[in-house]
Amino acid sequence: MDEPDRNPTRPRSGRPRPRRKAAFRRRRIVALTVVLIVAIGGGVIIARSVGGGSPTTTAIPPRSAGVTSTAVTTTIPPTTTTTTDPGSLPQSETLPTSTDPLFTTRMSALWAGVMSDSPSAALPAFFPESAYVRLKTVASAQTDYTARLLVDYQQDLAAAHALLGADAAGATLVGVNVNASYGHWVPPGICANDVGYFEVPNARMVYSVNGQTRSFGIASMISWRGEWYVVHLGSVLRSGAGGEVDDPEVGAGTSAYSGTC
Repeated sequence: MDEPDRNPTRPRSGRPRPRRKAAFRRRRIVALTVVLIVAIGGGVIIARSVGGGSPTTTAIPPRSAGVTSTAVTTTIPPTTTTTTDPGSLPQSETLPTSTDPLFTTRMSALWAGVMSDSPSAALPAFFPESAYVRLKTVASAQTDYTARLLVDYQQDLAAAHALLGADAAGATLVGVNVNASYGHWVPPGICANDVGYFEVPNARMVYSVNGQTRSFGIASMISWRGEWYVVHLGSVLRSGAGGEVDDPEVGAGTSAYSGTC
């Protein structure tokens, strides 16, 4: 005698009816088409179904101790910057050097001004006005600065630019030679100065043009807070009106000492 069927919804064959079978397949397809990212032991396993069949697995091994990762960090600069006027700070008795990166930056600015005949481009290399006003004891140091020193600087830049000639655009700065042994301290009370400073004469700007090395001098640089600044480019005592070039030579040239202030 046959046993009664305990599941009236299933035929005696044990096979799912067509409707239940289709629902089962849909659930299986949905489950297999999900992309699984599972972290196992520091590694990553990515599983996905291919063509509705069994899932294929790509294993990304964990990073070993001998492998380092490279992180790219982007530093966002502040939206505002504050630049302190050097003339607002007190003088120091530090002897400047020509290996200071700031000195290199100033000389690059000076060279850019010579190449383009642009006083504004060369202004960062020039002695700060606020420091000059504090340094001098003359009646109107500010007027002396703007009406004499800056005008001389502008004219000397034009003369140096003319020295480069038609090949100015192709000239390149090789370096600036400063004879450190020529640096000397000028104490207060000398040359109408109320503040002491270091002075170095006749540094050489060495450049290359058309494959030939040439140079000219920087008549005088003086210090403020341990930094060299140009105060006279073409000459300290001018021979007449117009710009001048200090001792232009073929080759690197040679600095000459002078006890200027």
